[in-house]
Amino acid sequence: MSAAVVSSFIEGAPPGELSDVVNDIKALTVDEPDLLRSLGPAFQKYNEEQLATVKLPGSSQQVIVSSHNALGNNRYYDVESQSSFEIDHSTQKVSGVQSHTLESSHSELIKSLINSLSTHVKEHYPSASYGAYPIEKDSAIAILLVANKYSPNNFWNGRWRSLYIYNPDTSSLSGSIKVDVHYYEDGNVRLITNKPVSTSLSSTLSASDIIKQIASIEKKYQEELNRAFGSLSEGAFKGLRRQLPVTRQKIEWDKISGYRLGQDIG
Repeated sequence: MSAAVVSSFIEGAPPGELSDVVNDIKALTVDEPDLLRSLGPAFQKYNEEQLATVKLPGSSQQVIVSSHNALGNNRYYDVESQSSFEIDHSTQKVSGVQSHTLESSHSELIKSLINSLSTHVKEHYPSASYGAYPIEKDSAIAILLVANKYSPNNFWNGRWRSLYIYNPDTSSLSGSIKVDVHYYEDGNVRLITNKPVSTSLSSTLSASDIIKQIASIEKKYQEELNRAFGSLSEGAFKGLRRQLPVTRQKIEWDKISGYRLGQDIG
């Protein structure tokens, strides 16, 4: 099996199921034990794009791994904890935690955004990780939020990712909201959405006001998703179900034990 094919398995892993995908890859490539060790770039791409979260030693809070807070050589930093750390992308294990000082002309705005994000998360998410980082040679700020909900015992996992780029000079806000939900009981259904975001804000807005705008955008999108789910349930999904078996007769459930599967039941 080629490295490109196996890399695509990793990059397409549903939320919370990367370890399951890796175990399947090991089973499929048992005759190629060195293949998995060559997939470091694929693991890194997955972690950065999915906004993987890791827990630093001695901390109860999850921090984000992304291209926006990367320092190079598998090291990343977190503004709120003032720490940098190294991650093994294949296992998502953290090591080498060090003190890290934010260097940015927008450091006060970034710290204020993080404080407001904390309030936003507590009000609107059961659990989420967040961060804000200077990017593009300190000309813009990346605002990240990721919320994971895993329920493997009920055969579903989900992830909400928000990424916004705020330009302090133009007061523009752009980015995307992505939702990824996998349901796999007696089947395999996956919902993947990507909502582009683009708006202009007043130059007089504070960090709190910026996050309030983000909260409004996210609330509106959640309402859109709820309406879409309702339409699917009453429309497309309902249309997929047969009103009657192929025999065009209703099943007599009191006689179900007497039916021959595949012959008497359509």
